[in-house]
Amino acid sequence: MPYSQRFGEIAFCAITSDEQVKGYGTRLMNHLKQHARDVDGLTHFLTYADNNAVGYFVKQVASIEPSTFHGFTKEITLEKERWHGYIKDYDGGILMECKIDLKLPYTDLATMIRRQRQAIDEKIRELSNCHIVYQGIDFQKKEAGIPKNPIKVEDIPGLKDAGWTPDQWGHSKFRTTNASERQQLNNFMRNLLKLMFEHPDAWPFKEPVDAREVPDYYDIIKDPMDLRTMSKRLESGQYYVTFEMFVADVKRMCGNARTYNSPETIYFKCANRLENFFTSKAQAYILQISSKSS
Repeated sequence: MPYSQRFGEIAFCAITSDEQVKGYGTRLMNHLKQHARDVDGLTHFLTYADNNAVGYFVKQVASIEPSTFHGFTKEITLEKERWHGYIKDYDGGILMECKIDLKLPYTDLATMIRRQRQAIDEKIRELSNCHIVYQGIDFQKKEAGIPKNPIKVEDIPGLKDAGWTPDQWGHSKFRTTNASERQQLNNFMRNLLKLMFEHPDAWPFKEPVDAREVPDYYDIIKDPMDLRTMSKRLESGQYYVTFEMFVADVKRMCGNARTYNSPETIYFKCANRLENFFTSKAQAYILQISSKSS
């Protein structure tokens, strides 16, 4: 390649399959860029990449400045007269270009990035306390996942230190603000759960799955749910603090049935019909609460 053209062609660049994803390809490319720039005075690389190599070349970034970001791209900015006729066309290959950065220390990128990350981390520590690790919550559960001792949101370690205030309570779209609304929600969930128990498609979901009858069920389903467990959670008065949690358990219960059973089984079909029934009944409550809040 004539030095006057100031670009180099990468005709072949490969790392054996058992050594890929270890960073060798990137290190090889970085040394090549620095040598080509400092010794040969090159400003660009061109290469014809096949489909398997495009991803590798895209990741070989040549500049970290957003305004001058140049990895290997399919957009060729090098003047055509500088390269046309100097490199061979390959059928099935994609022509890609890399503009070599004039200042980037390619062979010391890891050190530079590590120092930059360290500087950013130190600045974050100056401006916030997000690096402080608080003691975890001693959260013990009874049967059905019901907490032994209710924990108030404001008692969570570090929450107030992070700037949280009670008016920022926003984890529920349907938050109950007083005892009367809370009682109304509980009554609605009880009535809805009763209707589900009485539904003709509820029979597979009334009790937890018996591992003696279905030995591999709990190997596949890691977060089981059933109507009896939901009833215990609801009657405790400590679990379903939001309507979304109640809805999530129903969806999890029906989703588990679809995960474990194939679509042609009665269990799969029962799950679909029961969930559709639940959704239609719950929608009325959601619309009612939404209209109040608006």
